[in-house]
Amino acid sequence: MPDRADLTESFMQHLRARSPGEDDFHQAVEEVVHDVITIEKDSAAFTQARVLEQLSEPDRIVSFRVVWQRDDGGIEINRGWRVQTSNAIGPYKGGLRFHPTVSQSVLKFLGFEQVLKNALTGLPLGGGKGGADFDPKGRSEAEVMRFCQAFMAELCKYIGPDHDVPAGDINVGQREIGWLFGAYKKHRGQFHGSITGKGESFGGSAMRVEATGYGVVYFVMCMLATQNREIGGARVAISGAGNVATHAAEKALQNGATVVSLSDSSGALIAKDGLGQEAIDWVREVKGKGGNLSGPPAKLGLDYREGAAPWGNVEADVLLPCATQNEMDADAMRAAIDAGARLVAEGANMPLTADAVEVARKKRLLHAPGKAANAGGVAISGLEMSQNAHGRQLDPGTVDEALRDIMTGIHGRVVEEAGKGEWIDYRRGANVAGYRKVARAISAMGAI
Repeated sequence: MPDRADLTESFMQHLRARSPGEDDFHQAVEEVVHDVITIEKDSAAFTQARVLEQLSEPDRIVSFRVVWQRDDGGIEINRGWRVQTSNAIGPYKGGLRFHPTVSQSVLKFLGFEQVLKNALTGLPLGGGKGGADFDPKGRSEAEVMRFCQAFMAELCKYIGPDHDVPAGDINVGQREIGWLFGAYKKHRGQFHGSITGKGESFGGSAMRVEATGYGVVYFVMCMLATQNREIGGARVAISGAGNVATHAAEKALQNGATVVSLSDSSGALIAKDGLGQEAIDWVREVKGKGGNLSGPPAKLGLDYREGAAPWGNVEADVLLPCATQNEMDADAMRAAIDAGARLVAEGANMPLTADAVEVARKKRLLHAPGKAANAGGVAISGLEMSQNAHGRQLDPGTVDEALRDIMTGIHGRVVEEAGKGEWIDYRRGANVAGYRKVARAISAMGAI
């Protein structure tokens, strides 16, 4: 049998020819193919089903025009998509992202990752992703609401509680989910769990806002435990200033860590002695109003560095990139290692470039990919679906306990597949564990 590198390259040549120019998608697929291609070739059932080819070709991609009206009466036109990647183990599940960089390639990469992420949770969830190239920055609240309503007027034809259940993602928070769900309910005339991330007053789950950020920290705590360490006393560098980043900072702080940074596209906040809860709350307030991190109040003791990222600008042994894909390149990884990094867990989806991953690998950093480390959000979305189906709400303490149990379970499944040795290959473990579950389902269902 050809070696892993040859098999991977042969697969990727075929994929690139079939989907030219989709670099984000190719990057995500190649990482997984490299780790699982020999497993597929060693299984007659997986080979016959051509599982990797099925996973890298979405079940369907729905694209549509979104026409909406500005406050001044002018008409705007955006593009919307829903990529339904695989429902082999459950209904399609994945967020909606509103951002000018959204494209079919980005959504295909996110949907592909979501399939494996959802499989790792142990919940019956397939994978998909959606969104639009709409930029909410500078828009009034009424304009964002009208966009959400126009977007859902088309999307509502393709989703439902047993078919496809979207949630929020970048620029789609609880406010936007409320507008989207209201529009869905109006067009379909039904009140059911067609969207997660809802407000608790109309079917949402406790802890959904906190889940992804808290889940990252719970996963890191499991990683540290394998090294006979605790998060208390660790120095944690975090990028991003949104929901995931601020809640990861909050949970790390609650468990005794020193959080030394947050950041946005304008620059980084550095706190050598650590951010307090007051600083985290200030960041949330500023970002909630559409501002940036420049000019923090002097009483918070923060050093704002324009145009900078946290990596290498402050001593830290735990790295939590929570901003966006490919935010951390090889040079940034080297700088972070020089500043003491020993562990990296992805709060965002694919925040490390392929070169950065290779640097981390060669230096034997413990590196948890997003499909494992940031699965807390979709895990609680799965619990929200269950609560909606049963008409029973769970209290915050019960949900938080379930979140911690799910993240601990993911860690256990990943480590089991990562192989023996002093260094745990979390990336390979996550890819293999997620792939095996989906592959068993796909191969069991025949040629459909």
